[in-house]
Amino acid sequence: MDQILNQIGGLVLGAVPTMVLFILTVVFYGLLVRRPLDHILAERHARTAGAVEKAKGAISEAEARTAEYEERLRKARAEIFAGREAKLKQWAAEREQALSAARTTTTQRVLAGKLEIEQSLAAAQRQIEAASAELSEQVLRAVLPEAAL
Repeated sequence: MDQILNQIGGLVLGAVPTMVLFILTVVFYGLLVRRPLDHILAERHARTAGAVEKAKGAISEAEARTAEYEERLRKARAEIFAGREAKLKQWAAEREQALSAARTTTTQRVLAGKLEIEQSLAAAQRQIEAASAELSEQVLRAVLPEAAL
């Protein structure tokens, strides 16, 4: 057993320089390669994440502007339609007013025409009555002898 322990001790003693070299290699790798690489990767990630965040911010800003423009467009359309509706109502009111004035004028003319016809009718009836009385006298004179009158 001593022999085995001596052999293991010799192997361990022979492995010490290899272990020291391995440890030095790991330390130098950490100092010379790993730290700068981690620093560069962190910076690259920060830049990439920053660019992504900027892009997300730009997209959200564009969406907000789009929504604002759509709202403005909707308001402008509503104003146009309201103005159009007001014009149509105004034109309808003006048309109704013109029709009312025309009806009033026409009614007045019809009433004036009726009055004129009634006056003409009354005058014609008076003339007919006067003429009929005269004609009846002439008929009586022609039919009856003068002594009977």
